[in-house]
Amino acid sequence: MKRKLIHVAAAVIKNSAGEVLIARRSEDQHQGGLWEFPGGKVEQGESALTALSRELNEEIGIEVKEARPLIKVPYHYSDKSVLLDVFEVSAFDGEAWGKEGQPIRWVAKGELDSFAFPAANKPILNACLLPKLIAITPNLSNVDTVVHFVEQALSNGAEGIMLRNHDLAVDTFDIVYKRIKKLLAGRSIPLIVNSSIEVAEALNADALHLSSLRLTELKQRNQFSGRWLSASCHNPEQMAMAVDKGLDFVTLSPVLKTQSHPQAVPLGWELFQQMVSDCSIPVYALGGVDSRLLDKAVSNGAQGVAGISAWYQDLEE
Repeated sequence: MKRKLIHVAAAVIKNSAGEVLIARRSEDQHQGGLWEFPGGKVEQGESALTALSRELNEEIGIEVKEARPLIKVPYHYSDKSVLLDVFEVSAFDGEAWGKEGQPIRWVAKGELDSFAFPAANKPILNACLLPKLIAITPNLSNVDTVVHFVEQALSNGAEGIMLRNHDLAVDTFDIVYKRIKKLLAGRSIPLIVNSSIEVAEALNADALHLSSLRLTELKQRNQFSGRWLSASCHNPEQMAMAVDKGLDFVTLSPVLKTQSHPQAVPLGWELFQQMVSDCSIPVYALGGVDSRLLDKAVSNGAQGVAGISAWYQDLEE
């Protein structure tokens, strides 16, 4: 039986304090009683952004001034399919209120995980919480040099750190992790461990990134107890596997030609965009990209960019 497809425009709306607006669905609606990101159906002949502007004015009384694409989420319920076209609204006129009687609330980003959302909204929640720029540590054997790399990346605008160093012994990896964790204390910057599940669990890590091989070997999501589970992907099959296994985001590479893997055939932006459009979780562009290409990556559907060489400057062992 063919499911009915419903095209919905939704928004992650942020105020000047960095809080995010959410609304609670009425009990008589589909997924009633759960919280959601405001928006509504796209009518025939409307663009998603036009529909969003209209819906937000009708539902919560604001006029959108600045918005950019955040993520597109195809989601299939048992009785219908939904395409969520999600924008990040960073500027608006008016004061938000529930014009249709729905409760609304401004929530600090760090508190969003405590609210119950429909399953289709989980990727939106993740896209809202995840950073745009992730620095991946290079293979360095000196602990101080790895920490210095992280300090340098943070000073250059990195919003997330991925600790990836397959040459370090487990005990040294543990030392580096704790040093970086201490460095990040008090900052809303995720520290992602690129390792095995066993190592991540021993570290009590909150975020784990799997290689494509480890993704294949993963049996179920709850093998890792932390909040964030992600993986490296290089083709649509691996991306579909990540979605099916309940991962929160993926990296997709190589987008462009890289010095580290000169033999790898780059995807290019057109193919990258096609692959991202079929994926219902956030995707980072990786390989030959840096912060200067962030807008390009986002315009092609990416959550952001991740990389090593862009942050790797004048470091010596």
